[in-house]
Amino acid sequence: MADDLGDEWWTQEDNSGVSEVEEDTQPITEEQPNKSTSKKRKGEKQIQDSTKKKKRKKTVKKECFITQERSEEKGDKESNKNKKRRKKKKTITDVLTSSEPVPGTPADLMSLLKNHYSQTRSVIEQEELTLKDSCFLSSNDLTHSLSSYLKEVCPKWAKIQKQHTQTRSVVLLIVCGSALRAIDVIKQMMAFKGQAKVLKLFAKHIKVDDQIKSLSKGVTHIAVGTPGRICALLEKEGLTVQGLRYLVLDWNYRDQKLRRMVDMPEVKGDLLKMMDHGLIKSCREGTFKIGLF
Repeated sequence: MADDLGDEWWTQEDNSGVSEVEEDTQPITEEQPNKSTSKKRKGEKQIQDSTKKKKRKKTVKKECFITQERSEEKGDKESNKNKKRRKKKKTITDVLTSSEPVPGTPADLMSLLKNHYSQTRSVIEQEELTLKDSCFLSSNDLTHSLSSYLKEVCPKWAKIQKQHTQTRSVVLLIVCGSALRAIDVIKQMMAFKGQAKVLKLFAKHIKVDDQIKSLSKGVTHIAVGTPGRICALLEKEGLTVQGLRYLVLDWNYRDQKLRRMVDMPEVKGDLLKMMDHGLIKSCREGTFKIGLF
């Protein structure tokens, strides 16, 4: 059949065009909600992932906090154990404060020499270090002052003092644990010494050569010093034991830390070295006697 010429063909084309446009637009409107839902889903996933990460982070923090607490608890326990161990250890001062002072005796000096040389000397050499009771003066019973003790052990001091004419030697040698103690001893013996010349033999501000010169120039009756300096003078022969009559050890004196002369390792070592440098041999021969003050 032939087309109807009376129909308006352009209107049909327009309508068909509109319908095609409408059909084309419909899927666009259907795609838009799909994009929005996908965005929502992506947002929800991101939120879920972030919440999971936060939970994981929180759990990790809790675990770290627990480990820190455990480590702190362990550290506290260890510190408490160390404190207990430290409390068990006692110093020399603690031991001495708890114990009553006991006066020194000749047996104490002999045991000190024996314990020191037992591993380095033979039996025969150890016998040469032994001193008889006749080698000792009476010991201080902690009731005497220095002047009263010296008057007791040296009753004829004025006569002995006048008879002494030798240089590089003294009649009375007092050994102290420190220079400060030596100065105090010199002050305390003012009532005993009379006109005797006293010389300081310690290392504080005084050189060995100066002390040797002062010993060799004139007659010295009393010397007060430390074991280290006296030993150095004996080694250099600046001091001899030829005119020595009395050797007094400041045995019972205690310093601020309640330590005696033999409680300090350095002083004790110097004292033993000094005694071994000819003093024990001369004392065994009867040239002088030892007193413990």
